[in-house]
Amino acid sequence: MKDYKVDKESFSESFRKEVYEVVSQIPVGKVSTYGGIALLLGAPQCSRMVGRALKEVPDELSIPCHRVVNSTGRLVPGWVEQKQLLLAEEVSFKANGCVNLKEHLWHVDE
Repeated sequence: MKDYKVDKESFSESFRKEVYEVVSQIPVGKVSTYGGIALLLGAPQCSRMVGRALKEVPDELSIPCHRVVNSTGRLVPGWVEQKQLLLAEEVSFKANGCVNLKEHLWHVDE
């Protein structure tokens, strides 16, 4: 795991900033997963922390949180706009309502 400061507040602040930086790089028409972002940050066991960070994005930041889904491509429950935003970016969905990760999963080296 990356060497974040030990106290919870500093860990959360530095971790959130790194999450926002990574999510900001996801291109239009692509998605990433909570676990994929955690892995990129060197903290593979922190996928839930990624979700929490995205839930707490300050209003003044323009972070494309809608481009982050779970490991099966499932959307955030109750966030109806997420699917609309992804459809507007021409992201396709499987019959079960999950994002087609084979087509739209973002690979950092792209």
